[in-house]
Amino acid sequence: MLRSLRAIEGAIDAVLQRVAVAGIVALIAVMSLQIVSRVLFTATSWSEETARYLLIWLTFLGACLAYHRGRHIAVSVLADALPPRGRRLCQGLIALVTIAFMAVLLQVGLEYMALQSFQQSAALRIPMSVVYAVMPLSAAIMAYMALTDLLEAILGQPGDATGGRRP
Repeated sequence: MLRSLRAIEGAIDAVLQRVAVAGIVALIAVMSLQIVSRVLFTATSWSEETARYLLIWLTFLGACLAYHRGRHIAVSVLADALPPRGRRLCQGLIALVTIAFMAVLLQVGLEYMALQSFQQSAALRIPMSVVYAVMPLSAAIMAYMALTDLLEAILGQPGDATGGRRP
């Protein structure tokens, strides 16, 4: 079972990585267009808004990638000093706290989407719920990854006491 969860997690990581790269390329292109259009022509009305929304999406999806790869900031002094069983307990507690936080973020994100469902963005005319959709999406992804961490801790599988992932 854990092997299947890890395989799904790896597939999610691969998709997120491709989406992030495409988003960064799109962000660079849109910002370059914005600069060129301001200097040579009249500024485009949609480029600033597009860049802002791309940055929001890239931030949240990048947080998922960072979580999966164990790249978030962590203070591991206590966990490193613990014996293996204590590290597993610490990993499990961190996973539980992460799942709880992500559940709250998921709920708040869904509420934001509902509140903004009738509003459209000024320039692009897309529903604002599309912009806010990344919040519950990324929370669900990170909660899934934390659940895998929790199962690793319970089953005594290799993992990092700080909730970090294997390289």
